[in-house]
Amino acid sequence: MDHIHNSPRSPRFIGSEIYRGSSYGKWHPLRIPRVSTVMDLSRALGWLPREQYITSPRAKQQALTAWHTPEYIAALQAAENQQHVSAEARARFNLGTVSNPVFSEMFRRPATSAGGSILAGHLLAQSGVVFNPGGGTHHGMPGQANGFCYLNDPVLAMKSLRANGVQRIAYIDIDAHHPDGVAVGFSHDPDCLMISVHEENLWPKTGTLDDDAGGNAINLPVPRGFHDDDMALVRDSLLLPQVTAFRPEAIVLQCGADGVRDDPLSHLCLSNNAHWQILTTLIGIAPRLLVLGGGGYNPWTVGRLWTGLWGILTGQDIPARLPPDAEQILRSLEFRGNSRGKNPPVSWLQTLQDPPSRGALSETVRARVRHLSQRHARWI
Repeated sequence: MDHIHNSPRSPRFIGSEIYRGSSYGKWHPLRIPRVSTVMDLSRALGWLPREQYITSPRAKQQALTAWHTPEYIAALQAAENQQHVSAEARARFNLGTVSNPVFSEMFRRPATSAGGSILAGHLLAQSGVVFNPGGGTHHGMPGQANGFCYLNDPVLAMKSLRANGVQRIAYIDIDAHHPDGVAVGFSHDPDCLMISVHEENLWPKTGTLDDDAGGNAINLPVPRGFHDDDMALVRDSLLLPQVTAFRPEAIVLQCGADGVRDDPLSHLCLSNNAHWQILTTLIGIAPRLLVLGGGGYNPWTVGRLWTGLWGILTGQDIPARLPPDAEQILRSLEFRGNSRGKNPPVSWLQTLQDPPSRGALSETVRARVRHLSQRHARWI
């Protein structure tokens, strides 16, 4: 990896063609293209020159067992090779279930996501910015698949950062679902601040308001209908003060897109502006920044949101109207089995930026932010 140089002036995009044709199955929420859409849109916009793109390596078993058990990795590889799991393996490793099905790349695809996040830890040894939209699989457990996540690349990314001399890490997760696997990986770790903003009572139903993971986590469950103005309050009154006071050497942002309006798996009402503004706020706080993907199950909303992230990281102006080549990429997407796929609004085909999702501030959100700010005031 000596030939790869990274700096804050030259963010790196880690991608792979494996995401283009790979699907969890025709009825699974991850049947849709996501990372390939971001790659294609970024190139159509002229935002992804060859020198900034890195093809993700596939993590080897030894690298994965930095956190996952050897038995589980062997079982995952065997399930891919055999395209079948026994009843015993299903019960022990949670493979071959409705959420974590057997499919043709069920080891290679997550091992590619993990390989990209592990590589990011090496690239960020000194400083820099890395975007790995195929990452963000924050539910994976040491010995089990969990919640569409066969491996846990955010945990492996942070372990890679640690192996490269970076000790103090802020992990921020704005996916609609709580990062239960990351909490298992870094609970009771005073050099890792974990902050999660997630929908209340949504699977996996962990990350309650008073769950601090042994003292180093701030969990903010938010009510249905949570919108941009609510998130702005959270950003300015909780996220920014806590992260700044923690003085991280690196920030890892899991930027799941499933909290956006019109995502089929959550009940939040954010626009992609909320995610973009959080990223903009975090840039420059630490010398190292890793941005990961995560959830997102509407092909138009997730592709547009993550492409905008890359635009922000590389200092681009978000166009009011996409050029024809980019528009055609969005017009070619399909969303079978969901009513949103039948007549997508023109804005999903011609723009990246959503209209803001405004509203009156939630008193629940306001009270919980106040509670958490007081409870975690030791860093301020």
